[in-house]
Amino acid sequence: MPDNEAICLAGLRDTDRDRYLAALLSPADKRAGLVALYGFNAEIARIRDVVREPLPGEVRLQYWRDLVSGVEHGETAANPLGALLLATIRRHDLPVEALLRMLDARVFDLYDDPMESRGMFEGYAGDTASALIQLASLILAPDEAANCAERAGHAGVAQAVAGAILLLPRTSARGQVYIPLEILKAVGLDREGFLAGEDRARISAAVEAFAGLGREHLAKVRSAGPLPAAVMAAYLPVALVGSVLDRVAARPARVFAEEVRAPQWRRQLLLMWATVRRRV
Repeated sequence: MPDNEAICLAGLRDTDRDRYLAALLSPADKRAGLVALYGFNAEIARIRDVVREPLPGEVRLQYWRDLVSGVEHGETAANPLGALLLATIRRHDLPVEALLRMLDARVFDLYDDPMESRGMFEGYAGDTASALIQLASLILAPDEAANCAERAGHAGVAQAVAGAILLLPRTSARGQVYIPLEILKAVGLDREGFLAGEDRARISAAVEAFAGLGREHLAKVRSAGPLPAAVMAAYLPVALVGSVLDRVAARPARVFAEEVRAPQWRRQLLLMWATVRRRV
């Protein structure tokens, strides 16, 4: 295994265990590209967790913008993830514009602005989670990727909803709300009321409705039937979404008090089962 790939795979194991496992289940000749892509996503998704103010976060995002755009900073060779990502872009002719939109979307994470509407959240998810699935599909099988673009869109929204729900305790504690305001208003809440955490009944209703948005998009992915074998590896992380959304829909308030995800051994089985069935 090339040094950069080994280093980045080890890093991915620590920053995004589910996509790390999915990468291990991918074709060996495509694994380096997926590791680079998933490592890049993990790096930009966690910026809010490692900076105290938006400006340093903006600087980190700009570094990655420059890198994928070909602006040389001189230290790319010393950054295994950056070097592997550039090699992946060249080898698979990945659209730089999609990566730049992903970086632009992550600016939202640095601030506490509200997610105004369902459409705004779907756009955010489209430029982040959906784009990641589509880019992974381009690495695996460009021709099949084009045929699955719509499914990638729905899968990414479902995945983004599940991810936002899992992070609710952390994001709420720092004043962020990813649940769209129109969902909060529909259950009689506003941003401040949600963050106050006192009206548990309405907060539970909001979380349940938000999970419903994810289930709606996941149902559209599933209704299209089995995924092509050539791109299935790109969709493996989505196979973990259903269990999260179902658990939250049954008991919405549990997300603030307990681990909603299935234990790792079960998540590994879900990934392997999805590989065989070609369904999420």
